[in-house]
Amino acid sequence: MPRKRKLLAQLSALQNTTSLPQIDAVEQLNTTPGADPSPKSSKYFVIEEKNSPQLREDFFNQPCVSLAKSFLGQILVRKLPDGRELWGRIVETEAYLGGEDEASHSKGGKQTQRNAAMFMKPGTLYVYQIYGIYFCMNVSSQGEGAAVLLRSLEPLQGLDAMRELRRASRKAPTRLLKDWQLCNGPSKLCQAFGIDKAFDQRDLTRDAAIWMVPGQDLPGEQDVVATTRIGIGNRGEWAQKPLRFYLRGNRFVSVVDKKIEREMAARGHSPGS
Repeated sequence: MPRKRKLLAQLSALQNTTSLPQIDAVEQLNTTPGADPSPKSSKYFVIEEKNSPQLREDFFNQPCVSLAKSFLGQILVRKLPDGRELWGRIVETEAYLGGEDEASHSKGGKQTQRNAAMFMKPGTLYVYQIYGIYFCMNVSSQGEGAAVLLRSLEPLQGLDAMRELRRASRKAPTRLLKDWQLCNGPSKLCQAFGIDKAFDQRDLTRDAAIWMVPGQDLPGEQDVVATTRIGIGNRGEWAQKPLRFYLRGNRFVSVVDKKIEREMAARGHSPGS
């Protein structure tokens, strides 16, 4: 069975055993400050519990590099205000290690209003804006100020809605986006999933509009490429550290490192072996 068809079959099986919430309570929340000013816990919460196989706190509570790798193959779910659900398989991530990491927003342990989510409990979303236009989504991990950037998704469900959202975020009409173009980059996936600053500090283990469920076909070490991060500028040795991880051979990845892949092949690391 082709891999895409297999993934869709697994997705159908997941949905058949999952009772997802029928209301979107969190869509009513905005950036109005909550009652808890502590940077250690999110101001966003929901009382409603979902009877689903979603990833819980123990999954997110692991070191940053480990979490970045563990995300690969897991499924991000976004419930839109109209009830439609978008599903995407995570295929590319980057780890940002906190205070020591010169490329991190929390370098030197600096905590600000903007990066507060990086210091909250593992599983908290950190959403920030770049160029005054685009958004990027991260998930906090173990470690003070450590978080994982979600770089690319493989769309599984709700592709028409993703196209609508991508088109709405652009200034001028463009040609119909192909499947692999929908979420192959951190800002693209935020556009396709309708993620903006209002999602900053939300808790992936408790939110009614966004969460993760376990993937059914998780990669092995031989399937994961570890290479340098993208777009971090001149950060000395940190620009060369292999802290970007992606699924080898997956066409939904934003940028492929052919040199590293050739080296892996030379060492006998073939995908799926």
